[in-house]
Amino acid sequence: MGCKVRFGIMSTAAIAKDVMIPAIRRADHAEVVAIASESGKAKQAAKELGIPKAYDSYDQLLDDPDVDAVYIPLPNSLHAEWTIKAAKKKKHVLCEKPAALCAEDVRRMIEECEKNGVLFMEAFMYQFHPQHERVKQLLAAGEIGEVKYMRSHFSFYLQDRETNIRMNDELGGGSLFDVGCYCVHSTRHILDTEPVELFVQSCFDPHHSVDLTTNGWMRMENGVLAQFTCSFDMLFQNEYEVVGTKGKIVVSRAYRPDVDGGEGRITVATADGNVREETVSGDQYALQIEHFSRAVLEGTPLLYSPERMIQQARALDACRTSMKTGNIVRL
Repeated sequence: MGCKVRFGIMSTAAIAKDVMIPAIRRADHAEVVAIASESGKAKQAAKELGIPKAYDSYDQLLDDPDVDAVYIPLPNSLHAEWTIKAAKKKKHVLCEKPAALCAEDVRRMIEECEKNGVLFMEAFMYQFHPQHERVKQLLAAGEIGEVKYMRSHFSFYLQDRETNIRMNDELGGGSLFDVGCYCVHSTRHILDTEPVELFVQSCFDPHHSVDLTTNGWMRMENGVLAQFTCSFDMLFQNEYEVVGTKGKIVVSRAYRPDVDGGEGRITVATADGNVREETVSGDQYALQIEHFSRAVLEGTPLLYSPERMIQQARALDACRTSMKTGNIVRL
């Protein structure tokens, strides 16, 4: 392996073509060398994007010795299968969130990657934006006192519902898996603790059996209460709020600051009436690629460890159980 990680892209999905391939090219230690599609679109995509190699099957891409790592943006239900296949071919794996549809699949994926000596990371890109580290600094400094509550919200109005894979339950669709997973993850990440109890309620699409809107309540290990809302049925919002005994912090561009040129926005309001705003800029997608690539090349630790991936999957398992049973779930 040279000074750059050579990525193969396992799909011609929009997230790959419009977001991740450009991000890989903005990173210093990564490049795109191949793309694959099983719907006959790889050659055209390679031509349009200037990618050297195109394959008509994912297996062909995994057999390419010039591919060091793969990016997997396939439907959620296929993540486990192709991560395991990639690991067996000694390819490092950056897989879109959620890593899989259940914690047991995530455990199997991790075990296979560890057995084959390759890295595996779930692509929660938002966590690499520097605004979240700034929030952690503010919390550690006691800016808002003792944290008591956190609220997160990620929603957008989904168009073309009859054809969108987000509306296919068998493929792992629904708002919880698509955007709610960010809310659960950011609560765990910012508070640096795990949920011990949760309750979820959802509104389901009557034709597709997926959750259009989900509200969740979590009690965390450290006693903080947390609430989240995710939806395909509301206007675009992506924010979280942390409330303490002396004030609150609002991050109004929490998950997709890239739509505002990469500029994150943090508002700190304290009990004495003082309100201030900070802006923090960063290229979260390129930073994610650079972080993963340096881990491959230099052996630096991943920010998001395998154990944390399993904990995230367990929390989503519990959400799904509560969603279906209407009961509080204790983890």
